[in-house]
Amino acid sequence: MTQETRDVVKKQSGQVATLDFVKDSGMGLENIDKEDLALPFLKLLQAGSFETKKKHAKYVEGAEPGMFYNTVTKKLYDGEKGIEVIPVYYKMSYPEWAPFEKAEGRPIHPDRGPEVMSQTKQDSRNKDLLPNGNEIIKTANHFVVVLGDRPEKALMTMKTTQLKTSRQWNSLIENEFETDPSTGKSVPAPRFSRIYKLTSVENSGSFTWHGYSVNLLRKVDNTSLYQMAREFYGSLKRSQVNAESSPQEESNY
Repeated sequence: MTQETRDVVKKQSGQVATLDFVKDSGMGLENIDKEDLALPFLKLLQAGSFETKKKHAKYVEGAEPGMFYNTVTKKLYDGEKGIEVIPVYYKMSYPEWAPFEKAEGRPIHPDRGPEVMSQTKQDSRNKDLLPNGNEIIKTANHFVVVLGDRPEKALMTMKTTQLKTSRQWNSLIENEFETDPSTGKSVPAPRFSRIYKLTSVENSGSFTWHGYSVNLLRKVDNTSLYQMAREFYGSLKRSQVNAESSPQEESNY
């Protein structure tokens, strides 16, 4: 039987003769919008992270403290080698957390807004506590595109000891400029026009934890990649994104 005959038989029996995924692009996805999708968290694993504990149900094979971990794709990244990202959108949030001992109730609210800080008092450990005993943990949310063979959208959160790194990163971004050819004047570069390298660094004090190190690499020079980042920014801005803290986070370093 020739290939042509086999194709005819397939058509007569109702089978699809060829696999044309490009032609059928998007079919079956018509009713899915952003509310139906999970935006990955890009976690910096700590010694206390469940993913690093071999006997825990959430253990991820090969996971070690200091690695980056995508909570949706389950992909691990070497923290020492680092990853390249395009920062796209930023927002500071003020989630309300139950005491660590009451993990079943965390987080209580994803974002109480900056005005809630007036209701808090700092304890001896510099925690911002509400009258009900819950804690407000200022959280810097960095929405990024992670580069690689297949670029991925993700959310990184920085809090407590890492808020300083977040401020430094924002300063690097704010200090990037472009020259307007029509006026010759410098104008602020789009947040998503530069690529940065993130690596993990070990810190120690009364305990040891891993933090972020951020360095500027280069300008985005790929049109498709720039467009992807630009569209991601637009969708986040239009949705007035409310970044929720991951219920799976075990560390507030």
